[in-house]
Amino acid sequence: MTVRLAAWSGPRNISTALMRSWENRPDTVVVDEPFYAAYLTHTGLPHPARDEVLASQPCEPDDVIAALLAPTSAPVQYSKQMTHHVRLDLDLGWLAALRHVVIIRDPAEVVASYVRSREACEPDDIGLLQQQRLVEVLPADTPVIDAADFLRAPGGYLRWLCGWLDLDFTEEMLRWPAGRRDSDGVWAPHWYAAVERSTGFEPYRRREPDLTEHDRAVAEACRPAYDALRGRRLILG
Repeated sequence: MTVRLAAWSGPRNISTALMRSWENRPDTVVVDEPFYAAYLTHTGLPHPARDEVLASQPCEPDDVIAALLAPTSAPVQYSKQMTHHVRLDLDLGWLAALRHVVIIRDPAEVVASYVRSREACEPDDIGLLQQQRLVEVLPADTPVIDAADFLRAPGGYLRWLCGWLDLDFTEEMLRWPAGRRDSDGVWAPHWYAAVERSTGFEPYRRREPDLTEHDRAVAEACRPAYDALRGRRLILG
């Protein structure tokens, strides 16, 4: 049986680095933001490389779900999921076929990074509000991991996740070759520059974002959701 892990994040988190980490396992196939085209189709939003994204993926959620659950010879499937890409008003029964982890990050840091790649930013763009709703329908034991905690001890959190999934941890998850991957979405040139330069997880460093009044309001609108999720986060002893 294939272990299918969906990692639910918002943009400008550690999600792409985590995808690199899991792809560096010899037993794992990764899927990069499979609902992105469906999200753009539904919302009509003008994202970078919009036309390329729409041409590269299924645009109907049912087709995306069918592809995610299709048989694979890989022992592990890791899907990098942007929570705001998934319509929570549709049938979510398919989630039962996957294991899940939720990755959160301080909204001020997310917004500060997000607006460097896209001018417009509203609360629904960064996924935290949707993450709070999603955890209400995921299994009660779904771990919530704060990116700041993870970056202080990536090996510890990856070992914990592997143990939770009944998988062997491998040191290969902590280092990977720099560069782009064939598995990266066509949006990579607009969002993945830092990860393409990376060869591992960067050490955590506290940031003091300098936000405009609007962007600060966006971050604060998402803070109650972040605080609620952080209150139930996984803390390693």
